[in-house]
Amino acid sequence: MPLIDISIAEGRSAEQVRALMAGVHQVAESTVDAAPENITVIVREVPREQWSRNNQTICERESATEDAAIPNTPADAHDAEN
Repeated sequence: MPLIDISIAEGRSAEQVRALMAGVHQVAESTVDAAPENITVIVREVPREQWSRNNQTICERESATEDAAIPNTPADAHDAEN
């Protein structure tokens, strides 16, 4: 009786989460010969501000990435040269 508990960051569509559940269910059937009626899959969606790795939340990492992707304005480029 597999109980498969998945934690994933929020942000996927309901269709994506459902596809994940179906795929995991299918893999449990085919790899450990579990009867379909005995497989339980739980997906827990964790808010991005509550998921941390290396003391940085997903939100903080995404914010840093977005900030780095913003090109310098001419004024910023001039300030950087001085």
